[in-house]
Formats: sequence, C-alpha cells, structure tokens
Amino acid sequence: MSRKMEMELDRFQVVLVEPETSGNVGAVCRAMKTMGFSRLVIVGRTPDYFNLDQVRTFGLRAQELFDSALFVTTLPEALADSILAAGITRRRGKYRKYFSLLPEQLAEHISHMQSGTVSLVFGRESDGLTDKELSYCNVAVHIPSSEQFPSLNLSHAVQIITYTLSREYRQPMQRFQPIDQQRLSELSQIVTDSFDEISFFKQNEKDEVGRFFKDIFCRSGVSESEAARLIKMFRKMAGLTRHQPR
Repeated sequence: MSRKMEMELDRFQVVLVEPETSGNVGAVCRAMKTMGFSRLVIVGRTPDYFNLDQVRTFGLRAQELFDSALFVTTLPEALADSILAAGITRRRGKYRKYFSLLPEQLAEHISHMQSGTVSLVFGRESDGLTDKELSYCNVAVHIPSSEQFPSLNLSHAVQIITYTLSREYRQPMQRFQPIDQQRLSELSQIVTDSFDEISFFKQNEKDEVGRFFKDIFCRSGVSESEAARLIKMFRKMAGLTRHQPR
C-alpha cells in the first residue's frame, strides 16, 4: 500500500458500540488491517472487559489495533471530531434514517468530501445500533443480504465496508486502449491472408471468415500489443508453409 493511500485511509475510524465478544473484536482488527485501516474506537467498554488471548487469536497479528484503540464512554464522545458519521445498520423504521446508502454510494460520497475524520459506526452483535445511536450518525448504510438470513457477523460487516472504501482509494487498474476499426480490419486481413497462404479456404469464404474474426476481435477488446502478437503468430504460421519442401 502506498504512503498516499495510507494517509487517505487514516481519516477513517471504525467505531464499535458495546461489542460483546472478544473474538469478534479480534476479527474486526484483522479485517481492518487487511484493508489498511488502523484507527479503532470502542464505545461503552474498557480494555479489561475483553479476553486478550481471544483478541490475539482471532486478530492474527493485528492485535496492535486493539492495543492502540481509543476507549470512550459514549458515542457522541467518539464522534466529536468527525465530519461524517455513517451508521451501519440493516434495520429500517419510523425513527431511523429516511434512506440508507449502499457501501459503494458511501465510498463515492466520501471521495468528494474534504479531509477530516469519517466514523464508521457498528452496533452490538446481538441487536445492532439503537434508534438513538443511529440518530447521532449523519447517514445510514446497509449491506444487501439475503432476506432469509440478513444478519452479518460484525467482523464480516466491517470487512465489506472497509474493502469498499479502500477500493475507492486504490490506484486504478491499468487500462488498455482497444484498437480502432481500421486496425481491426488490418488484423483480420492479415489473419485471412495467412490462412490463404496455407490453402485453408476450400471455397469462396475468405471475406466471411475475415468478418468473423473482426467481430470476435472487436468483442474481445483486443489491445495494440495483443494485435501485434497475433499478427506475428499468423505471419509465422504462414511462413512455415513457404519454407516446407514441395
């Protein structure tokens, strides 16, 4: 991970409201670390509430996030310095938010915001965030899941949200430029000419085969480097027959 991305992700803090099991807290630390997040805030618990052996076991070399975590008494205290607080919840209701964002929508929204702390707020394993706790958040975010079994494990929810956000800040994948129509025609012509040299065609089908290959190459989005390699291969194929004894 680049230093720039590390600095971008440092604006986020994962806030756990009264987490109930030490194993889940350890798994949350692991989920965060794999995505490059390091700021953990735990609300309503003290360090001695947790079994450190279980945190270490489930954290798998990510325990330092727990060791450096900020422990606070109330959720407003955890959110005091945040420019945005997102409550992660699957529940809807009269006294909850008017609408709920998808993780991808949250990532896009944050990408347009100026620097400042963004809090990702997760509720208890048993019953999530209360209406009052969600009211302290600016937006609600939900993770689509099966109607038959919609509840996600706490660490799984953290993994999905942090992955979605980290992807927004990663370097974009290197993209290639597909060849244009003129180059496609040239490529398909070379292919059919090569077939012609080895006497592949038995009837007047060269034009039809040329269109066939052009359509395939177009749908495949062939890049210039791929086109050059294909040309080299087909010309080599045709050249082999020219050097064979007759």
